[in-house]
Amino acid sequence: MTRAIHKLTSRKVDTVKTPGWHGDGGGLWLRVENSGAKRWVFAWERNKRRREMGLGSVLDTSLAKARQQAADARVLLAEGVDPLDARRTEEEAEQDRARAAEAQAKKSANEALFGVFADRYIDTHEAGWKNAKHRQQWRNTIKTHAKSILDKKVDEVTPDDVVAILQPIWTRLPETAGRLRGRIENILDAARVSKLIASPWENPARWRGNLIHLLPRRPKKSQVKHHAAIPYDQLPAFYEALRKRSALAARALELTTLCATRTNETLQMRWGEVDLDTAVWTIPAERMKMGMLHRIPLSPAAVALLADLAERPNECPDAFVFEGQKLGTPLSQMSMTMLLRRMGYGQYTVHGMRSCFSDYMNDCTNHHQVIIEQALAHLVGSEVSRAYRRGDAFNKRRTMMKDWEEYLVGHGAGAKNAEELPVAA
Repeated sequence: MTRAIHKLTSRKVDTVKTPGWHGDGGGLWLRVENSGAKRWVFAWERNKRRREMGLGSVLDTSLAKARQQAADARVLLAEGVDPLDARRTEEEAEQDRARAAEAQAKKSANEALFGVFADRYIDTHEAGWKNAKHRQQWRNTIKTHAKSILDKKVDEVTPDDVVAILQPIWTRLPETAGRLRGRIENILDAARVSKLIASPWENPARWRGNLIHLLPRRPKKSQVKHHAAIPYDQLPAFYEALRKRSALAARALELTTLCATRTNETLQMRWGEVDLDTAVWTIPAERMKMGMLHRIPLSPAAVALLADLAERPNECPDAFVFEGQKLGTPLSQMSMTMLLRRMGYGQYTVHGMRSCFSDYMNDCTNHHQVIIEQALAHLVGSEVSRAYRRGDAFNKRRTMMKDWEEYLVGHGAGAKNAEELPVAA
């Protein structure tokens, strides 16, 4: 009895030379060309039309493998699926998988680049950095000074790379260089934790035991560098000239001087923080350098200044008191500094107003140093002593800020009044 399938043998496949179609049964055929080349073909009929699907050359596909492919094709036909359509679908799916794998590989390769990962690191952490200037400095120092490693994989950065970045600014811009080294170290540590750098590995930007041997030691600073401040005996004249200025930046600098606040504390001030009825400005903890809520007693001049600004149409609680040209943003960080320059006081800093306040209060009044430091929102004393001293000496600070206003406006009246006060405990 003739077999319906598996009619061919391996020997027959190897030895047959007659051109034509040699059937194995079940739709599987060995096709021998005139040239002698041999290939497998699966053939079937659909809608009264013959269909053929190549299964590969005899050199690449054995008889057993060809039979398995033919069996798979017969299963598809029994299920009503055209084998050629199924093959095309599978090929397209394979192409899609290949493209997806290539895209993922490219994405992974990009994520491993120092510049790409540095941006990702900053995006992740900048929400926890309160100072907008600090956030910008992170991006600027990396892009300006670390250009040579931006397109380098994080696991390929070497100590020599870091030294080459730091050497040009190591002694010329020591503070920037020190911060940059620390930032590179942090970014690379984060890349290791993100599994972009395999262990064992040693951070090439680490100082101890590493860069300390490759970069010269910098001389220690002999003294703290203070912000340049207008001498307090010249401040009343400056304040008088400032009040004649009409720009919003002048009002911001005037309030900064009256309240001895930091630049960001003033520029980020919102109307919801101000209570003009009680003359109190409350800065939330998240906006303070020390992370603690700070209440500022507003002197009469500060209240009048804010009351005048409140007549403008931007006093909803979330609006900035000193709104910039772009709606919903505060004045520029440089607005008060540029005003100082225009007034001929460019050699001094806005932050120096706080130093001027401290110098005057310590030199010319009897206000206790602890109260002065609290007015500046500095942490005073040990952690234990602060735990026991829960108050913020608000009433004493109100008296002090009124004295400060009288000095600015009355050219020294505050000093006389302060001497009549008992020494604050």
